[in-house]
Amino acid sequence: MEMEFSNFIHDIIEKDLEEGVYDRVHTRFPPEPNGYLHIGHAKAIWLDFSTAEKYNGLCNLRFDDTNPTKEDIEYVESIKEDVRWLGFDWEDRLYYASSYFDQLYEFAIQLIKQGDAYVDDLSADEIREYRGTLTEPGKESPYRNRSVEENLDLFIRMKNGEFPDGSRVLRAKIDMSSPNLNMRDPVLYRIAHVPHHTTGDKWCIYPMYDYAHPISDALEGITHSICTLEFEDHRPLYNWVIEKIGFKNPPKQIEFARLEVSNMVTSKRKLRQLVEENFVDGWDDPRMPTISGLRRRGYTPEALKDFCLKTGVAKSKSIVDIAFLEHCIREDLKLKEPRVMAVLNPLKVVITNYPEGQIEMIDIENNPENPEMGTRKVPFSRVLYIERDDFMEDPPKKFFRLSPGKEVRLKGAYFIKCEEVIKDEKTGEIIELHCTYDPATKSGSGFDGRKVKGTLHWVSADHGINAEVRLYDYLYIEDEAGGEPKLNPNSLEILSNCIIEPSIADAKPGDKFQFLRHGYFCVDTKYTTKEKLVFNRIVSLRSSWKNN
Repeated sequence: MEMEFSNFIHDIIEKDLEEGVYDRVHTRFPPEPNGYLHIGHAKAIWLDFSTAEKYNGLCNLRFDDTNPTKEDIEYVESIKEDVRWLGFDWEDRLYYASSYFDQLYEFAIQLIKQGDAYVDDLSADEIREYRGTLTEPGKESPYRNRSVEENLDLFIRMKNGEFPDGSRVLRAKIDMSSPNLNMRDPVLYRIAHVPHHTTGDKWCIYPMYDYAHPISDALEGITHSICTLEFEDHRPLYNWVIEKIGFKNPPKQIEFARLEVSNMVTSKRKLRQLVEENFVDGWDDPRMPTISGLRRRGYTPEALKDFCLKTGVAKSKSIVDIAFLEHCIREDLKLKEPRVMAVLNPLKVVITNYPEGQIEMIDIENNPENPEMGTRKVPFSRVLYIERDDFMEDPPKKFFRLSPGKEVRLKGAYFIKCEEVIKDEKTGEIIELHCTYDPATKSGSGFDGRKVKGTLHWVSADHGINAEVRLYDYLYIEDEAGGEPKLNPNSLEILSNCIIEPSIADAKPGDKFQFLRHGYFCVDTKYTTKEKLVFNRIVSLRSSWKNN
């Protein structure tokens, strides 16, 4: 039986269907193409599309592209790619608010004729000053009571390009004393002599988001307009616009708490700053909370959708621990991806009593948690690499890995004992270990029944593949005093001399593996070449999240 998770939006929809408010469900995902989508948008995409699927309805993808000064076709294409990658299909329902510019203009003419809109000559600063505050009412513009004829004339001339940017706006005539600042004669149109990515130079006036958005929903026959809590105070304005224009059975706006994850900052302004100041190597940097960054890092759409489902849909704000997101990633990968041996910080081991030139193929399981994935052959030879951290010359009491005179097991192979430590004469650094092996221990225990506590992964020196491995930490560190999260200067560590078993030789960008004892890794899609494999760590193996 599938577990139910909280979703008050579905409760509202089911009540609407039961009471006949709507006889269908039609949602939409309406991004502004002014940046790359982030993990918060992933939840909105999942909610809009999965809700439509649940009720056998439809979901549109619509770009609310009303501000050409900040929008770009690059963002349009990236958003389409993100939605597809998450596994959702808008079919033939791809729309643009800019496609409705003619209708939006005619509706504005209608509002002027009804006495519900006027052309204002106040500057942006003056409009802000006249607006008032949360505790003080606003003041009416001296241009508020222009005649319908004068407003029509000025608005048409605004459209015809007779006035410079910022010289005039079209405002709704509502209530300058409203306790809701959004209802204090909000701006509906502004002048901007800027070409648009879909309409070119046709327009020099552009509708404001709060005007275009509800009309676009109504024109598309949306039933439930799902959005995040910051738009709750905008709902009275949306309803006012729709009512004044005269739409019947308009969309119902429902707000939910946006997805906030610890150690992640999703402000578009801050993300753009990271890109422009080259702190990251683009919007798809694997440290970024963008969907493209998560995709490049190796996150899966299945894990993200599972995370969205299990965090539920609520009305109250909360922050989800990033450890729970990582838990969902591990849960998705653990049965899917093969295990391989990778040595990230190599230390050379020579097995002095192993025959020179001999190569032995060792059978090792691909995934112990999924026996159906079978086994692979891994070459074993006289010279190997182990992790430098797996050896200590003077170990503490409970160090169960390799040390002088001690025995460990090599994964899937033999017991070895450290006989000699070779050091650099100048620096004293350990550069090589000389060990012996016991041929009778291939099964995992010695012929005399002895056992060892430590098992090490290893890679044959003659067969290993050189690779670069990128270890990512959180881009932001939570402030212990409760202030703004701070940038982590150590969010990326690049290891350039890693050795990985030869089974990954044909790995392609995007392929995923579990590196034994290190975590899950993905072949990087940006820097991997024919000559060089680059791996991103998706997530470590240990989880700090507890399912209580």
